[in-house]
Amino acid sequence: MSKEEQEGFETRAIHQGRDFVGETGAVTPPVWLTSTFEYGNPNGFDYTRSGNPNFTLLDRTISSLEGAAFATCFGSGVSAITAVVSTLKSGDVVVAEENIYGCTFRLFAQVFAKFGVEIRYLDFTNPSSLEELGSHQPALVWIESPTNPNLKIIDIKAVSEASHAAGAPLIVDNTFASSYLQRPVELGADLSLVSLTKYTNGHSDALVGAVCTNDEAWYEKMVFAQKALGLQPAPMDCWLTMRGAKTESLRMERHCENALSLAEHLEANTDAKTVRYPFLASHPQHELAKRQMSGGSGIVTVDFGRSLEETLRFVESLRYFPKAESLGGVESLSCHPASMTHASVPKETREAVGITDSLVRFSVGIETITDLIADVDQALLA
Repeated sequence: MSKEEQEGFETRAIHQGRDFVGETGAVTPPVWLTSTFEYGNPNGFDYTRSGNPNFTLLDRTISSLEGAAFATCFGSGVSAITAVVSTLKSGDVVVAEENIYGCTFRLFAQVFAKFGVEIRYLDFTNPSSLEELGSHQPALVWIESPTNPNLKIIDIKAVSEASHAAGAPLIVDNTFASSYLQRPVELGADLSLVSLTKYTNGHSDALVGAVCTNDEAWYEKMVFAQKALGLQPAPMDCWLTMRGAKTESLRMERHCENALSLAEHLEANTDAKTVRYPFLASHPQHELAKRQMSGGSGIVTVDFGRSLEETLRFVESLRYFPKAESLGGVESLSCHPASMTHASVPKETREAVGITDSLVRFSVGIETITDLIADVDQALLA
């Protein structure tokens, strides 16, 4: 075991990204706000689209936190998705979890379908899906765990084994779990994709995504996509995300604590139809979640069983949960998936996987939990 592998998450988050400080001795590296570099510099930088010290520092940090050999950062989570899908060719089949992120669904359905890439959906919580996988001859298997927004927990190790038996690599979208709570590459995934915009940055002020892997060939493909497709992040956003990563562990502990408290309150004290949170005993994959994740993360999804109008009135009556897209920041947010994150998914498709008009997704922040609970209670009476 290397010295780095013996170091804790917090130590690596703080110390992995300190380099290129030159003669200044700066404890916090600067932001390299330059589009180009003088040819022949010792580190080989030439043009920021194909590399920048801030990219390098963030790549090193994220690969370490994800337990992977390599990481490549992109301009957003969707940019990272685009980089991976760009490696496919016409006629390739992608087999994906049926409860997939709305923007991923849209990208496959409205962009890459035009280039002959086909996507087929399975319920990966159903063991029969693993038996069926090989019959589709997939070029790539795509899952999220937990899923957005239904918080299904997928057995990454089992899907990895089934994917490899079918001759396909597995990519896991790790955004909802975060690098602190789950490391898909260590569980057998070929690729772990993270929207660093969310829990890694944690302050809702930067867009960055990353793809992590132990496979050097995949790493080279990601570096090529970053440069060739112009998917690179901004140096300032990388710097902000590095700053956020230093406190990720502290924030994630509070996110988990607050989210579990809110979920328990909603389940015990309201007439909600369903309350989903991975570390609730009532969650269908509760035991798997406890084995695969070190905490339940910060998302709680609730179906209040109300009409569309009543559900929207509830969301708009919240004080500490602004109605907004995204998640993972220090501040709480609320989302109505049917009209927001998954609006691009056809209604019948949405409802078939449980994304009803009465479903609300809470991104639970790090505020005082009694204030958050009181806010939800008053909005339910609105």
